[in-house]
Amino acid sequence: MKVTYYAIVDDLSSREEPAGVLRRTEDAEGESDEVFTRDLAWKRSSSMYASERGNLDNKFFEITAEEAEGIVGRIRRG
Repeated sequence: MKVTYYAIVDDLSSREEPAGVLRRTEDAEGESDEVFTRDLAWKRSSSMYASERGNLDNKFFEITAEEAEGIVGRIRRG
């Protein structure tokens, strides 16, 4: 299984201070996307799929697992 993390950047955030984090999991059955929410849980998301289809509300930048953990930690601290 392959996991890739992405910083989510919208009009009110930046790459240095992203709005959130998304993880894409790829395995033999396909791929699935989840975002870490304000409820402090990973939940399915279609935002990356929408972006790939032309919805440009958010930008996604590939990041390391360590960077993703930093964003998750910031969200947890509120």
